[in-house]
Amino acid sequence: MKRIKVINDPTDMVSLLRAMDSPIKKSVFQETANGWVSKRSVEDRFGDEGVEALDFFEKMHLVESSWQIDAQLNKEKIYHTYYVSIHINTSCSITEISDVLFIAAMDEKDYIELEEKVYHMVEDEGTFSGDFLKELELTPTMLKSLVKRSGRLAYKGHRIERIKQDQ
Repeated sequence: MKRIKVINDPTDMVSLLRAMDSPIKKSVFQETANGWVSKRSVEDRFGDEGVEALDFFEKMHLVESSWQIDAQLNKEKIYHTYYVSIHINTSCSITEISDVLFIAAMDEKDYIELEEKVYHMVEDEGTFSGDFLKELELTPTMLKSLVKRSGRLAYKGHRIERIKQDQ
């Protein structure tokens, strides 16, 4: 089945822009486009950064996953690209797109510092997104872009939650 990713929300472009921002991410994504790959094989070939890229792609729904049984009869999660093409269909104010691009292009050190603040403010059951805006002096578009760039946070309705990592 050929799937097309349609981007209607400008903040969805953050994940797309960040998905290929390093040679390792690009290589891992290419591997998933060529066929099904396991997390273990990605880790063997690309290290921890490759596994983080795979987790990011999964969070952004850029890859699909399935389970297979390996030679030792252990269950192993495997990944493959989800989409064959992307269609961008959005319009927004210049202010909104500048917020999106600001977060997408933010220096990694500054981004990690800001993401860390949000991460520690999120309670166990999630926190209403409006609670962050005044304290962190962010626009709603910037906050949504920040969460979409994160591999550790996700929006669930109007709440921001921590992502529970598979072990």
